[in-house]
Amino acid sequence: MTPPEVPPGFDAIMLQIGRLNYSWTNTESLLIHLIAGLAGTSKDTAVIIFLTLNTTRARIDLIERLSKMPGRDRAERQRILDVTRKMLGLSGLRNRYNHCIYSFDPDGGAPRTIQMRIADRRDAIKVGQTELLDDDVRAQIDGAIAQLHQLNAEIWAMIIERGYPA
Repeated sequence: MTPPEVPPGFDAIMLQIGRLNYSWTNTESLLIHLIAGLAGTSKDTAVIIFLTLNTTRARIDLIERLSKMPGRDRAERQRILDVTRKMLGLSGLRNRYNHCIYSFDPDGGAPRTIQMRIADRRDAIKVGQTELLDDDVRAQIDGAIAQLHQLNAEIWAMIIERGYPA
């Protein structure tokens, strides 16, 4: 049996999701510098903390809590909370395309995702929700990539302005 041919557009959506992942990972890695600056530690120590906290949510929780400590500059706290909330806002879309199976119609239909998540209902469960990877979804992904690039620039500006370990 020969493998099915990849339909037109499938490679393009995979490249786009790859860009989303790259943009996300590149931006999330900047949390290392926020941890170092807020905790008053070295970048090397912050890397260990970052890698020990194995979810984005845990890393952001730590950063937000450090920013809320007594004596923290109000403007610094607000900037930190602004960037972490933006990042959390983008995490849903990123997670949707990282925790799914990609499917395509060998007869040329549009690619789809199949979510790898169980949705508990009162008396049943729902699995395998699908989503068509159409132009609207592709525009959402492009928008998220642009927002991540902006967020990356905002975090770098804060790292530089605050003198956090880089």
